[in-house]
Amino acid sequence: MPSHTICLRAAMENAHHSLQSSKVKFGSHLNAIELATKEFNIDTKYVDLVIRFIGASDLARVHVIGMMNPCFRATLDDKVSYTSSIKLNTLSPVWDETWIVKTVPSTATLSVVVREVENGALVDNDIGVFRTTVSPGTKEVEIVGKRLGRSKGTFWLNIESSPSAQDSISLPYLFDGPIHYSRHDSPTMGVLTNLRDTRLYSTWKIYIKGVPQFFGDTVQRWNHDYKGAQAIFKGPTSIAVRSGIMAGHHMLYARTVSNGFGVITDADDVFKLLRGGLRRDGNNAFENRIKPAVYTYVIAEEDNTFRFSETGAAFFVDFASKHALHSNCAESVVYSGEFHPRPEGGWENFSDCTDDSGVRWELVIDNDSGTYSPNPDMLAKVAQLLEHNFTGINVVALAEDDPELKKSVDACREYALTKRGVNRTELEPHATEGEETLSDRVSALKKT
Repeated sequence: MPSHTICLRAAMENAHHSLQSSKVKFGSHLNAIELATKEFNIDTKYVDLVIRFIGASDLARVHVIGMMNPCFRATLDDKVSYTSSIKLNTLSPVWDETWIVKTVPSTATLSVVVREVENGALVDNDIGVFRTTVSPGTKEVEIVGKRLGRSKGTFWLNIESSPSAQDSISLPYLFDGPIHYSRHDSPTMGVLTNLRDTRLYSTWKIYIKGVPQFFGDTVQRWNHDYKGAQAIFKGPTSIAVRSGIMAGHHMLYARTVSNGFGVITDADDVFKLLRGGLRRDGNNAFENRIKPAVYTYVIAEEDNTFRFSETGAAFFVDFASKHALHSNCAESVVYSGEFHPRPEGGWENFSDCTDDSGVRWELVIDNDSGTYSPNPDMLAKVAQLLEHNFTGINVVALAEDDPELKKSVDACREYALTKRGVNRTELEPHATEGEETLSDRVSALKKT
């Protein structure tokens, strides 16, 4: 018996005593609870949930040939969502992933869509769906196909529930961790013949908590005075511009089997994401060292994710706005700008003779975004938000017109050039001869 199946069965046997009273068929007794709540005008109670997605078995068992790469997306009343990692080549995936959501109505419905990821496909294939209540306990739920209602396998999960604090009811459906991330490799990577640094072609998405507490309903709308933003959001030609950028965004953030996934618990985990990584030119001496680089970021309004990539990535070539590419052409974001890591005291006072673990690292964050021109007065809240999510991190907030910011960025880039073997062309969006950019790939797809 495969090891993943043994793990799944063992987890379920440990919870068997609570499972018997919690078996759920698709949609069963949900409607009764919802109707009773409305009919008798029952006061809604709020609970804090810890949902553990254990795994699934016999996925799409109507197919007798081949494995699949399953994942799932869970939502609570369509108010807040969770996207899982992708498990490779299995019909019985074990996820063992946790989702904490506070201040949820006790009458809420948990809906899950189980999907299959195929390499090269523009969209995932839906395997099936299920719905269940958020009542506590271990649950065995039947996954049902969307079209014919046939059984597509079994899903296992456990829900812990506790009463919400009264003073938190003003912020319902509040995501509270764990902080997890996904890394997406650019679809152009496989066809770049002279690629030097693979990290230049990756994007990251971190699911952060606390955005409503720190920002409320405040957002940063696109800058009507910025010509680059006008080209995207204003005028008859803007529709075509947005179409290209949105196609590029979906390619950059596509879910593929090559995506990386993980959980962030503290500042060290954040800086591990910012290490040099492998280079195809063979210069891997700094693979595990924090890379002196500048990153473009947005905090997206649609899902409160922190999205970023290196500013010098070639796939930015021919796009009107780096920030719009990350935001999927959203007319507003929570915040945007650039950031870079630096050792305490600055890169100008650092030496590679000192191990990274012997230095206190800082994250310098700014509001350098022409597309959204974020209010610099909100920078302090951005720093507080990141410190709230990444335990022990030291965030330095500098406005784009602060001379200290230019000094710090210049020192970062100078260190990359003189000490780490980075080419000057890698510091800005570029494409050398023979490279297929993201814009090229989008154009090619539109022709097919």
